[in-house]
Amino acid sequence: MLTVETIGRVRREFHVKGKRIKAIARELRVSRNTVRRIVRGGETVHRYARKEQPLPQLGTCVTALEELLAANVGKPPRERLTFVRMFEELRVAGYAGGYDAVRRYARAWQRQQGARAAEAYVPLSFAPGEAFQFDWSHEVVVLDGVTNVVKVAQVRLCHSRMLFVRAYPREAQEMVFDAHERAFAFFRGACARGIYDNMRTAVDAVFVGKERAFNRRFQQMVSHYLVEPTACTPAAGWEKGQVENQVGTVRARFFTPRLKFKSYEELNAYLLDRCVAFAKAQPHPEQKERSVFAVFEDERAALIPYPGPFDGFRATTVAVSKTCLVCFDSNRYSVMASAVGRPVDVHAYADRIVIKQDGRIVGEHRRRFGRNQTAYDPWHYVPVLVRKPGALRNGAPFKDWPLPASIERVRRKLKAIDDGDRQMVKILAAVLSDGLQAVEAACAEAIEAGIASADVILNILARRQPQTVSAPIETPARLSLKIAPQADCARYDRLRSAGAVHGTA
Repeated sequence: MLTVETIGRVRREFHVKGKRIKAIARELRVSRNTVRRIVRGGETVHRYARKEQPLPQLGTCVTALEELLAANVGKPPRERLTFVRMFEELRVAGYAGGYDAVRRYARAWQRQQGARAAEAYVPLSFAPGEAFQFDWSHEVVVLDGVTNVVKVAQVRLCHSRMLFVRAYPREAQEMVFDAHERAFAFFRGACARGIYDNMRTAVDAVFVGKERAFNRRFQQMVSHYLVEPTACTPAAGWEKGQVENQVGTVRARFFTPRLKFKSYEELNAYLLDRCVAFAKAQPHPEQKERSVFAVFEDERAALIPYPGPFDGFRATTVAVSKTCLVCFDSNRYSVMASAVGRPVDVHAYADRIVIKQDGRIVGEHRRRFGRNQTAYDPWHYVPVLVRKPGALRNGAPFKDWPLPASIERVRRKLKAIDDGDRQMVKILAAVLSDGLQAVEAACAEAIEAGIASADVILNILARRQPQTVSAPIETPARLSLKIAPQADCARYDRLRSAGAVHGTA
């Protein structure tokens, strides 16, 4: 292979020293045709270009290889075949050549297709408060010692490039609502337009062009914040290129190396701090003398004022079992015993579950994201205990029940009594009418007196009830006496004497 040094020496020997081509070829041990081509061509570098690449082994399998490469393009990155897997597929189809030929042809094919797919774009410019972009990404973190794939909501203001990042267990609709609520509260306002992809939690149907059928709850949310939603063209991620680039930046700067936290609360507190620190240190791409955070501070004045939180829940109607449980998202939650027998509405928020019946809250729990978990509220079952006090000992809702200290001491003392469960149920039932604080104080007073009895505790509660004084009753004018009665004891003597006379007669 001719090197640049050899070409330079050939040119100097011929043009400077005046040597003949035959002498140069003999001295440098290259062919005379090569020396002649260098001298006459005038080039200082040699490029070898084969007009036609022979494929002695791969020739019969080129079509199959191109089909594998074309199918690979439309697949997600995790599902794409590597060159080694393609080589194995061709071997099964009868290919007898080596892997290197497959690899060279595949890379050349990819370069050729990449050149065809290359497109030019117009740089976009946004006015302050004009638009924001929203997208999801998947990141790997360690929560409480367990490796999890978390869903990260990413929001970006298009003018200032200010970012907001928050992690969730799911990409459900209530998570979308919560992400918008927390982002707008952080920004202290919203933009006039929101740019989204065609996510199922927002779009029900995709029509021609930019026309979309947004679902009802999503429309309520954007209407609350006065935001006009805009959906991108399918498979056109460049229409929200800022947030697409942000995904890669956040992954490299925030989630590398792998984060380890005890809970989502700690993780999201860290991410919020990192967003602020990153924005303060990152120069703005257009106003390079200023930071992203400085431009964001100026953009705040152009944002639509934050109107307050949106009640972002996803509603589902479910039945209540005879064990006072409702099933939602593969988990069970308890409700008040009075709700049994009729359906209830489950309002699923990002972090909690609120259960209502006829507009009245009959249950509220912290949301569970596993499977086959049960969330009990023991107070929901106290009315059932009144009828079945024996369930207090082995009832699943009452295991490891964290009662206040004084009530727990009374419970331990009553365990040694034959009717202790029945007495304890009476005390617990009093919480529903008198309140937990009053019952706890009554139990503390009974313990100080050395008495653990339901009758004593209920008596203490009754004595502590405020005494109500009845208002005086005013006598109507029509019932008032016209002749006031007089105190005359002689009337009694006259009645006695008259009675004696009649009796004698």
